[in-house]
Amino acid sequence: MTYFKQGTYIKSYPGYDETLDDHPSFFMLGRSNVGKSSLINAMLNRKQLARTSSNPGKTIAINSYIVDDAFYLLDAPGYGYAKRSKTDREAFYEMLNEILMQQKHLKKVIMIIDFKVGPTKDDLDVFHQLARYEKEVIVVATKIDKIPKTKRPAQLKTILKVMPTNIYMVSNETKEGLEALKVVIENSL
Repeated sequence: MTYFKQGTYIKSYPGYDETLDDHPSFFMLGRSNVGKSSLINAMLNRKQLARTSSNPGKTIAINSYIVDDAFYLLDAPGYGYAKRSKTDREAFYEMLNEILMQQKHLKKVIMIIDFKVGPTKDDLDVFHQLARYEKEVIVVATKIDKIPKTKRPAQLKTILKVMPTNIYMVSNETKEGLEALKVVIENSL
């Protein structure tokens, strides 16, 4: 691995940020409490770089992290949180549009779903919305450690029926599948 040796939190902001245009970036999306922050911590082998919370919907701005002074991971607010107002949900889609249309060095969108739960209606709505932007999407299914290995093929098959794309299965706890995901990101640089 050439990358993922060092990560640094840069700042939080409400949408597109022109100061990030010097480096390639990867935009990370997922519903609240799916494990976006935990995935960032696991990829960088850090426990508290990206703050995790047991309270869903904690992230309300985009958190940016620079990795090895080479690229950004942009952690978006979680979507699909039931206690968020309609106005907040609309603001999320405006922010999504702004990032996807204006972030000049956006390499890929990393969409994170919960492997055990499978894609929710909100996940599928965002997945179809992303297709309109013609941006390459990497789907990452977290929490594979929550399902026995013998039942994983059936769960993957169920997910692929509604999300027919390459899916990278990972565990933030055991680190299973993280190396393959890192390779995909590195090959995009």
